[in-house]
Amino acid sequence: MSNVHVINHPLVQHKLTLMRKKEASTNSFRRLLNELASLMAYEVTRDMPMSEVEIETPLETMKAKVIDGKKLVFVSILRAGNGILEGMLNVVPGARVGHVGLYRDPKTLTAVEYYFKMPSEMHERDVVIVDPMLATGNSAIAAVDRLKEMKPKSIKFVCLLTCPEGVAALQKAHPDVPIYTAAIDRQLNDHGYILPGLGDAGDRIFGTK
Repeated sequence: MSNVHVINHPLVQHKLTLMRKKEASTNSFRRLLNELASLMAYEVTRDMPMSEVEIETPLETMKAKVIDGKKLVFVSILRAGNGILEGMLNVVPGARVGHVGLYRDPKTLTAVEYYFKMPSEMHERDVVIVDPMLATGNSAIAAVDRLKEMKPKSIKFVCLLTCPEGVAALQKAHPDVPIYTAAIDRQLNDHGYILPGLGDAGDRIFGTK
């Protein structure tokens, strides 16, 4: 798991614990996810390339650092990925946004694509894929497969929770894609849900069943 980064910041872990509680309301879950995603964004963007530009302060001219290259792209795996997306955009409001529509076939647990829309000039951009759960890994693998066709400069995968099975599947298919997560839980159950987990993230974000 050398390419897996568990974000152990106390605020991240505290908010994740509050989200796990079954009595957390939809409003509370959504708010906590937004806050937690913003905190995770700082770690995910820590190694973004920088360059120097010349600017004028009110007092003098100086050279100062800015993020280098084309703007970052956050790619949300619909629909639950949108819950993380908002928090990430709080930190990097100028980022472009792409969407991948995938649903999990309830019988085979494989990912089925129904929507794909990305910004232009993806070959000049760094991509951060967001989805609350990396469970079986099928959706993550399908999303990375499609994005690699567009040849971006780099790809990272960000999730709230994962498990050994999900990590192994994504790393086997795409060993070059780093995984950022707040926790690696115990295992998957027979229905492809993470244990102990926090339930279905999409349903808890949007108040659906």
